[in-house]
Parts: sequence; structure tokens; C-alpha cells
Amino acid sequence: MNTDTRWKQRFSNYEKAFNELSAAVARGSYDKLSQAGLIQMFELVFELAWKTLKDKLEYDGLKTNSPRQTIQIAFQNGYIQNGASWIEALDSRNLLAHTYDEAKSNEARDLIRERYFILLKNLHDSLKKELQ
Repeated sequence: MNTDTRWKQRFSNYEKAFNELSAAVARGSYDKLSQAGLIQMFELVFELAWKTLKDKLEYDGLKTNSPRQTIQIAFQNGYIQNGASWIEALDSRNLLAHTYDEAKSNEARDLIRERYFILLKNLHDSLKKELQ
């Protein structure tokens, strides 16, 4: 599969998951189950975000090997803004996969809604423009 097709197909998957996350973020309140769903959806969307970025960077001739390096190169080359916030979101995503504490879950909910969602939205909007 050529890299042009690969990043566009990955973006299609990212967009579908992002739309689900958007609906979850728009909820006004969360019970334990819907909050867990929000966090899981964030983890999935973030994973697709960095992989879509990696594929796009490769299409544009920039090689990366890890999520952290992908974020750093994407920031250095203007694909994303707020590099430090992206790294923070990556670290949170890694921690959330192994956290079962209610206080941490509540903190994660707030971070996703108040800080990380906008990063993912900006990436979505930017890549969507490239496809038009």
C-alpha cells in the first residue's frame, strides 16, 4: 500500500473514532460506566492520532519510530501545535491504561474534556483540510 493511501485510510479511522469521542465529550455528566467509556475512547483516538500523524509524516518524507518521536517531529515541522501538551496527553494515555483509581479517573475525565480534546480536534480539522 502506498503511503498516500495509508495515511488517508488511517485518517478515515481516526475521524470515525474522533466523532465518537466528540459525542462522549459533549455529555453533560457521567456515571462510572460512561466516564470509563470516555477514557477508553480517548485512549483509542489518541492512538489513532499519533499513528495517523506518523503515516502523514512518512508520506511527507519524515521517518519516526515511536509515539513520542512522532509528536516531537510533528511539532517541529508544524503539523501540530502545543507540543508539550501532546507529550502530556501521551503520558496521561500511558498512565490511564494502568489506573483504576476513582480520583485519577475523575482527573482524566476533566483533562480529556478541558485540554486533550482540543488537541485532537485541531489535528482532525487540520488533516481534514489536507484532504479537501
